[in-house]
Amino acid sequence: MLVTVTGATGHIGGNLVRALLEQGRPGLQVRALAHGPQVRNLAGLPVETVHGDLTDPAFARRALAGSQVVFHLAALISLEERDAARMEQLNVEGTRNVLAACRAEGVGKLVYFSSVHAFSPLPLGKVTDEEAPLSDADPGAPAYDKTKARALRMMREAAAAGLDAVAVHPTGVVGPHDYRPSPMGKVMCDLARGKVLALVPGGFNFVDARDVSAGALAAEKHGRRGESYLLSSEWLAVRDMGTIIQRVSGRPAPRGTVPMSVARAAAPLMLGWARVTGTPPLFTSATLHALRTHRQVSHDKATRELGFRPRPAVQAYEETAVWMRENGMFA
Repeated sequence: MLVTVTGATGHIGGNLVRALLEQGRPGLQVRALAHGPQVRNLAGLPVETVHGDLTDPAFARRALAGSQVVFHLAALISLEERDAARMEQLNVEGTRNVLAACRAEGVGKLVYFSSVHAFSPLPLGKVTDEEAPLSDADPGAPAYDKTKARALRMMREAAAAGLDAVAVHPTGVVGPHDYRPSPMGKVMCDLARGKVLALVPGGFNFVDARDVSAGALAAEKHGRRGESYLLSSEWLAVRDMGTIIQRVSGRPAPRGTVPMSVARAAAPLMLGWARVTGTPPLFTSATLHALRTHRQVSHDKATRELGFRPRPAVQAYEETAVWMRENGMFA
């Protein structure tokens, strides 16, 4: 049985490949698609690694040939609007090519990794579930959110046309094997290294990559065609994140908190400085948008239909911090 994982060298991809191998399926072969040379999180694993670009329809079809199951994770996650064109290429057109290749090659099941950001958080304060409107209907939504919403619409259209495809929607993902690191992992590293001088209000709903992997594998077996499943855990305040990193790293957390109004006014300046220095901005307008939204995200549907039971967010965040410290990422 050939299972292909796109985006296999990413944070969730590395955890998903490990979870697949640990299942011990008879005759399992795992094909890991990678874009670029970063394959550290697959080192030593018995997988076939294939390099290429899913924005090339011919490569997508060759890469998925012979697959019984496809997990499509490949995407660009960015909270910078300057990456909008590249996100459109990979997140939307790349997904279009994967869907076409799955139909052409007779793939039996596609599990598409979307995001909580595909769903609009408006009005603020409501519980987000799978019935929420999609983000591309909101002209003020960040570019990343819009691309994930458009790709989800395509997946639903393909499912309606007969492809057995389901979507899973993680919230903010933490967890082990985050070597690159991911956007969430980078925040943890910056906190531990003292690069964050002050915190901002807000927080985010987190979920462990290992629990996301378990949810995706359950969606392969039990997910209903065309359906979406939110994979969330709990909301953590930014201040709580700093406290956990302080406890694990032994370094003091920032004491000050910048009011959200000040942070929003400063965001364009932070982005401009980052472009001058060639370094990632500490926060952007889209980052601040994310910290104010999707506080309450229901995983009731995934629990009911997939048996999804995530660990508490504090546990996930703390275990991730310990893994990062033990792997020298806080140095």
